[in-house]
Amino acid sequence: MSILGLSTKQGNHHFTDVHGLPCIEKIVCSVEETPEPIETNIIGKIPNWINGNFLRNGPGKFEIGNHKFNHWFDGMALLHQFKIDNGQVTYKSRFLSSSSYQVNKETSRIAVSEFGTLTMPDPCKNFFQRFLSRFELPKPTDNGNVNFMTYKGDYYVSTETNYMHKVDPETLESVKKVDWSKFIAVNGATAHPHTEPDGTTYNMGNSYSPKGRAHYNIIRVPPTKTNEDETLEGATVLCSIPSKDKSRPSYYHSFAMSEHYVVFIEQPVKLDLMKIVTGKLTGSSISDSIYWDPKLNTIFHLINKQTGTVSSVKYLANPICTLHQINAYEQDGFLIVDMCASDNGNAINNYNVQNLRKSGEALDEVYNTLSRNFPRRIVIPLNIDKNTPYDQNLNKLPGSTATCIRTSKDKVFCTHEDLHGEELHEYGGLEFPQINYGQYNTRPYRYFYGCGFRHLVGDTLIKMDLQGKQMKVWEKPGLYPSEPIFVPSPNATAEDGGVILSVVITPNKDKSTFLLVLDAQTFEELGRAEVPVNIPYGFHGAFNNKA
Repeated sequence: MSILGLSTKQGNHHFTDVHGLPCIEKIVCSVEETPEPIETNIIGKIPNWINGNFLRNGPGKFEIGNHKFNHWFDGMALLHQFKIDNGQVTYKSRFLSSSSYQVNKETSRIAVSEFGTLTMPDPCKNFFQRFLSRFELPKPTDNGNVNFMTYKGDYYVSTETNYMHKVDPETLESVKKVDWSKFIAVNGATAHPHTEPDGTTYNMGNSYSPKGRAHYNIIRVPPTKTNEDETLEGATVLCSIPSKDKSRPSYYHSFAMSEHYVVFIEQPVKLDLMKIVTGKLTGSSISDSIYWDPKLNTIFHLINKQTGTVSSVKYLANPICTLHQINAYEQDGFLIVDMCASDNGNAINNYNVQNLRKSGEALDEVYNTLSRNFPRRIVIPLNIDKNTPYDQNLNKLPGSTATCIRTSKDKVFCTHEDLHGEELHEYGGLEFPQINYGQYNTRPYRYFYGCGFRHLVGDTLIKMDLQGKQMKVWEKPGLYPSEPIFVPSPNATAEDGGVILSVVITPNKDKSTFLLVLDAQTFEELGRAEVPVNIPYGFHGAFNNKA
């Protein structure tokens, strides 16, 4: 593989010039579940102090009968557990027993629409019934294949609809299917909530008024349960923000949170609600309804977590696409928002299964027409009043090159600062960012971790040091590491005192996937636990600490 340079010819969607990418089609191959724990082969040393379950989530089945899912995000959720105890590791996996999975299995066809795959009318119905079914709204899936997260101390898996599943982290079995809309008026929620130290959790979800206007809702879930069977009881909508365009709200995968604010980033990646509503008639999936509108600015909305008040000042930036934020914190009257972002939002629709299974020049073309994501910082001035000057940079943070300029009474235009040096371009940018969340989320921090993307999926692990914007890299040819999760060592005093856990996929080598453990400070490999079964590339996960 060679990287010959970056290009900015966005008119013809040519962003990089890479040749000779290896085929990775087995990264999106269906596998069988492994519901009983199996031993792994330890190479090197897994620190004895790591004691808990490393939980991972992602698609694991891409065909149902003779039907195939179109998009990577559509595969049936496969939950993984690496149980780490006293230097030993066992592995097991289980398909999420969702309603979608069950009905697909029973009918041997794709019976529930997913993000990029529209269900076809049931062939067992007569012609008139099949005709009428095209006028029905697609039922939301409960195929929670994106992430593991916690509410009130319990583990859940989720996608981006109104359904989640409460899951036992020991057995990986679904304990209960939970519907957000039974508790608050939202039609779904992200798979990336934020949790306070006391357990209070914030999330976001959309709702739609009787007149058809979309609203973005900030959700708050209390930290504790009153009984064991409780799920989302006590959840409230902190505030509701109307979409700038009533029938074309922004798509968002996550949001940022500082000590006192939730930050919603309204980006010009848009959802065409009319196209979604008429999808069964036109044969359009939800992914067909997502589009990029580079004529629009990005808007940063600040919501006070205590009062639910939305700032009257709108903070604008050039059009960007961001799926994952790194961290956000307040300092000296400014709110710093760090995120992975690109200048083009067309990437989501390129991740269909067919593209991931390409090889040769066709694969190179898919990669070269995807824009790269890079870590960026936006600096937002919090104290805008009648004395705040216009048309000058308000950012006074030492060493920061970000700008924020007041352009009118209630508007500030921001430009970003790169949180990386030129070297990161050689690694295809960075995604799946993680930090020492428990100690440094909403606070000033120094380190973050992610995957480098010299392929359609992560092919390196990267540690970024904000002091000097230096980086450390773990890479091995033919190996594809997934999202790195930081686990602090007992009594650690340093921010990076601990380990990085990542599941490394080996698509061109049979049954050799492994759990990788890196020293978070040196980024040197400590050990790995080889799993004697194949595992597809996944999305997100969490560490369930038993210490």
